[in-house]
Amino acid sequence: MGEVTIRALDRPGDLGWVLLAHGERYAEEYGWDVEAVTARILADHAEVRRDGAEAGWIAELDGVRVGSVLCVHEDARTARLRLLLVDPSARGHGVGRRLVASCVDFARATGHERLVLWTNEPLAAARRLYLGTGFVLTGEERHREFGAELVGQSYALDLTTPT
Repeated sequence: MGEVTIRALDRPGDLGWVLLAHGERYAEEYGWDVEAVTARILADHAEVRRDGAEAGWIAELDGVRVGSVLCVHEDARTARLRLLLVDPSARGHGVGRRLVASCVDFARATGHERLVLWTNEPLAAARRLYLGTGFVLTGEERHREFGAELVGQSYALDLTTPT
């Protein structure tokens, strides 16, 4: 594997790539149509981004985009991790771990006391990554989304404890 870099999600085409990558990945791997919800999240991030309170990152492998994550401000105490994705070509090499660490570090540095996320039960690799980072499962609910019956899961990470 070549050189992996994590950089700010701030270049022309980054938002479009995140939408495309999510649309293709989730359709191919799970049969889910996630483009509309992904587009709404990205549009909100681009339009309402609170400078200094929200950020996004792109992972690149030898200069090619292979991953993304957003850290969005939810309230005075809470930030939310959104849209974590690692392309299959870069999985198993710590890219997801580095993206999550960027989000955790940013949320902590901006004074948030906790970082939360929501995911779906079939995403086992992501769940392992979240649990390995210290997130704890705080709730589950059945729902129908993306054309499937799913179990949504909420996780939280306490940012007030020293690393």
